[in-house]
Amino acid sequence: MTRLETIYREKVVPALQKEFAYKSSMQIPGIEKISLNIGLGSAVQNQKLIEECVADLSAIAGQKAVVTRAKKSIAAFKLREGMPIGVRVTLRGARMYEFMERFISIACPRIRDFQGFNPSFDGRGNLNLGIKEHYIFPEIDVEKSPKAYGMNITFVTTAENDKNGRLLMDYMGLPFRKSGK
Repeated sequence: MTRLETIYREKVVPALQKEFAYKSSMQIPGIEKISLNIGLGSAVQNQKLIEECVADLSAIAGQKAVVTRAKKSIAAFKLREGMPIGVRVTLRGARMYEFMERFISIACPRIRDFQGFNPSFDGRGNLNLGIKEHYIFPEIDVEKSPKAYGMNITFVTTAENDKNGRLLMDYMGLPFRKSGK
C-alpha cells in the first residue's frame, strides 16, 4: 500500500465521512482512475514524435502508453481516419496512487512560477488539469526528448458533485490556487 493510499484510508475517509455525515462507507468519494493524455497534432507530419511520446508517457506513468488514432478525416488539418494523433494511459489502483503522490510531491513544485492549480471540475466531481511541459516529471530526460509536450491529467472520482470532488482533492493534498475572496 502506498503512502498516499494510507493517508486516504486513515485520514481522508474519516474526514469526509464527518464533513458530509455519510451513513455508509460506500458513499464516501474516492479516486477511481487517473487518465493522462498528450495530443500531438504535429505527429501528422512526423511519425517519430509518437514513438518519443509513447516512451515519455510510459516512463511517467510506469505503464505502457497507448497511441490514439483519428476517428474522422479532416482535410484542413491533412488528417486521415486512423492516423496516430495522440498518446494516452489510464492508471488505476496502486499505480494511480503512486503517480498522484509523485505528481503532488515532486512534479508540482518543479512547475515554473507555480501558485497552485485553478480547479476545473466537470460538474460530476472529476478534475481536469492542463500541464504546459512534461519536463516537470523527473523521469523525462531533456536530452532524449527535445520537444516539450503539453499534457492533460484527468482525476476521475466517485464524487457526486464538484464540491465533494474539490474537498476530496484538497484532503489528498493537491495544491489549488488560493482565491482572493
